[in-house]
Amino acid sequence: MSSKFVYVIYIRTTPEKLWEALTKPEFMRQYWYNSWAECDWKVGSPWKLMTPDGGVADAGDVLESDPPNRLVIRWRNEFRPELKAEGFTRCTFELTQKAEMTEFIVTHESDRDGSKMIETVSGGWPKILSSLKSLIETGKAFSQTTRTKDAQIKDPKSFSGSLL
Repeated sequence: MSSKFVYVIYIRTTPEKLWEALTKPEFMRQYWYNSWAECDWKVGSPWKLMTPDGGVADAGDVLESDPPNRLVIRWRNEFRPELKAEGFTRCTFELTQKAEMTEFIVTHESDRDGSKMIETVSGGWPKILSSLKSLIETGKAFSQTTRTKDAQIKDPKSFSGSLL
């Protein structure tokens, strides 16, 4: 791949709980601008990132799925013509338990040199993933990554037993 963005973050949670946060619409909405993914997360399945108004922001298909350790998806932007014209990118999520935390590595790649899509996600991923970390660890996402005032976990322990 010719353009690549890699981000590593450590979150005080288990890979199982982080996987759930990455794949469950009701959780995603809380840290990803009230958007959510529609997918069953099985190899070959289509996925799409839905916006609050019912639009499709991004779409692709699942290339690899090894819950809760690894997820690889083909990814294409659907709403910006110049990004959509670049075609598909590849996004890999790797989750590894490290004592009381999970090391979470996101690698987003394109075959294109100087990909505008990779340039765009390199500005978005840090904010999204930091908000996810905050939400899991404190029960509150960053206000900049929520579009509704109720896009927070009221009781962090209520989501799948415990997020912490």
